[in-house]
Amino acid sequence: MIQLKYPASVSKDQSIDLESIEKQLSNKSASQIVEWAAGTFGDGLVMSTSFGIQSALMLHLVTQIVPNIPVIWVDTGYLPAETYRFAEQLTDRLKLNLKVYQSPISSARMEALFGRLWEQDNVEALNRYDRIRKVEPMQRALKELNATAWLAGLRRDQTDYRKTLQLVNRQGEQYKILPILDLTSRDIYQYLTAYDLPYHPFFDLGYVTVGDWHSSRPLTATDTNERSTRFRGLKQECGLHLPQTATASLAA
Repeated sequence: MIQLKYPASVSKDQSIDLESIEKQLSNKSASQIVEWAAGTFGDGLVMSTSFGIQSALMLHLVTQIVPNIPVIWVDTGYLPAETYRFAEQLTDRLKLNLKVYQSPISSARMEALFGRLWEQDNVEALNRYDRIRKVEPMQRALKELNATAWLAGLRRDQTDYRKTLQLVNRQGEQYKILPILDLTSRDIYQYLTAYDLPYHPFFDLGYVTVGDWHSSRPLTATDTNERSTRFRGLKQECGLHLPQTATASLAA
């Protein structure tokens, strides 16, 4: 295991040349990108996880380089039981420095005030759900952990929006680094196999991505990409990775 300790060299008030960095990192491996992030942001670096289908790859990749990195997990309270057990398994195996964040509005209170937002057949209801249960907790986590940058496991082949992303992006006050952005499903399979890492249990049920129990389903022959299996096909992004959500509030 490689253990790196760097002083944070980039603060929230400083900026880096994203175009130059993109050129420097374009031919680097995922692990080299993580090493660059650790060297650049030091103690200001965090990572996020959903404990989704392929999350073991990012968790293993990053913690081999930065073992004690804060790992942010936004628990919506609506995850499948299998996800909670999968999270316990990986947390124990990889000795994760896990930081669990939840909405200050309980599930029961949210449903009493707004109904079952995921059952309302419109995007705005789903967006409200995401702001309450996902975006606000994530933004609070980044603030409380004094994050200047965060590592996320987004890939280009997941959505049209993600095709437009660079390896390093600016989102609100933080930089977002995407070390596996260009990896394919085959690359992921080979990595998980090489290190004997598990997929989420729902993978064997035909899921290629999994979030909340009410908004995920197995892949079918008519799906255009893996994110089509989320949110009943009404949208592809939950809001955590969209730039306009950086200052989202629960009142919206």
